[in-house]
Amino acid sequence: MSKKKDEKKQHVAVVNKSSLAFFEEYINNPSPTGFESKGQKLWLDYIKPYIDEHYVDNYGTAVGIINPKAKYKVVIEAHADEISWFVNYITSDGLIYVIRNGGSDHQIAPSKRVNIHTDNGIVKAVFGWPAIHTRSGEKEEAPTLKNIFLDCGCTTKEEVEKLGIHVGCVITYEDEFMILNDRYYVGRALDNRAGGFMIAEVARLLKENKKKLPFGLYIVNAVQEEIGLRGAEMIAHHIKPNLAIVTDVTHDTQTPMISKITQGDLACGKGPVVSYAPAVQNNVNKLLIESAQKADIPFQRQASSRSTGTDTDAFAYSNDGVPSALISLPLRYMHTTVEMIHKEDVDNVIRLIYEVLLNVKDGQDFRYIK
Repeated sequence: MSKKKDEKKQHVAVVNKSSLAFFEEYINNPSPTGFESKGQKLWLDYIKPYIDEHYVDNYGTAVGIINPKAKYKVVIEAHADEISWFVNYITSDGLIYVIRNGGSDHQIAPSKRVNIHTDNGIVKAVFGWPAIHTRSGEKEEAPTLKNIFLDCGCTTKEEVEKLGIHVGCVITYEDEFMILNDRYYVGRALDNRAGGFMIAEVARLLKENKKKLPFGLYIVNAVQEEIGLRGAEMIAHHIKPNLAIVTDVTHDTQTPMISKITQGDLACGKGPVVSYAPAVQNNVNKLLIESAQKADIPFQRQASSRSTGTDTDAFAYSNDGVPSALISLPLRYMHTTVEMIHKEDVDNVIRLIYEVLLNVKDGQDFRYIK
């Protein structure tokens, strides 16, 4: 008896126990914008067995290369940095006020535990907040950048400074990786170290499956995306690729208080997301969709208006224009400490990038007006 056409197809698992252990370590390691070095070392150590060469640029973007002597260059890219805070002002009684490093959300800060990164190591602190018993009035004061503060258990500015804390110290949340209902990966900085993990897994699959690519593959884990795509801008000009496939996260819009009218209808568990935007080159996008259909990989579509807001824009508009496209991973609760991604989506983004690379021809010209 034949199976019904509408029966759900069996999922193809990609992530194994060894790679999942790396993923957990990689997510738990802090890599705030401008201070990504430790995370980049972890990432490079993981991919070294699967590449021929590697290098790190002046600001910390890490690049692994397969077939470095090839003239035709293809980039697969993610970004390594996470949102964080900077110490901005220390009061005379030992409290600390902060400013953003990237798009940090002030509304989730109160009662969060944090790590303050100093030359003497990590100093623990908490975002304090007045007890509910002490707040009165018809309209309660909401958390803002002007009133959230850190308490590290000190009572004077001098005591804070003796711990090694000074203006400019970077601050990250201490929340760690977990698996929820055997279905979701949860943690801080899945935006976008999940992307760095996925492109590393593509390198692993190419090596383990003994695939020989006819072009040079540059596996790029860029820095400073969260403050304006800066790492991608720098490395795009250095590599001068012929093609760029970027992966980042996008919003799962199925949870409360998100408008599908403005944000689109996207869901975790329904597959990678291909984007439509001026920076996304039409023929490259067509290659993505054809590769997904050929390999039976589920996918979703998103309209990104004027820009994608990802490193895709930096690559697309670099040099003389680089044919570029974006594969996004649906994510819940972006820029919080409980970002959530579906395990099957992670596998399918890895599979899609892998299949696209197998379908790229050496010297392929993606122009649609020739």
